[in-house]
Amino acid sequence: MPAHDHHEHHGHDLTQAAQATLEKSGEQWTAMRERVFEALAGFDKPASAYDIAEAVSKAEGRRVAANSVYRILDLFVGSNLARRVESANAYVANAHPDCLHDCIFLVCDSCGQTTHLDDDSITKNVRSAAKTAGFSPVRPVIEVRGKCADCE
Repeated sequence: MPAHDHHEHHGHDLTQAAQATLEKSGEQWTAMRERVFEALAGFDKPASAYDIAEAVSKAEGRRVAANSVYRILDLFVGSNLARRVESANAYVANAHPDCLHDCIFLVCDSCGQTTHLDDDSITKNVRSAAKTAGFSPVRPVIEVRGKCADCE
């Protein structure tokens, strides 16, 4: 399947789309899950669980443990609300949680900016090669490290 246009959600619309997607999967949208999602969506670069825990702690006026955030992030990744940038051990909010694709990240080694691309034609070949090797891929994650146009 080639790349296609998505409706990119932003702000409150993104939070509502995330809530609808999570609830459709049979999970509850709790106040803490909402705070974690909004904190994640508020970062302009991939954020670690510790970054998110700190942001939620400040907003709540009480300490929120990174372990609690990790559990919520695992749920978000499994429900397509967030994507994990493996090489950075960090997360980004999925701007179109109602659309499931394999993901390609372009990660700038200088500034950390990460661009998320959806192009299933590329990952289709990765999936095919994995199957030929006798491997059953769940979801390929491709990361391309380099420099963004601003750092070039």
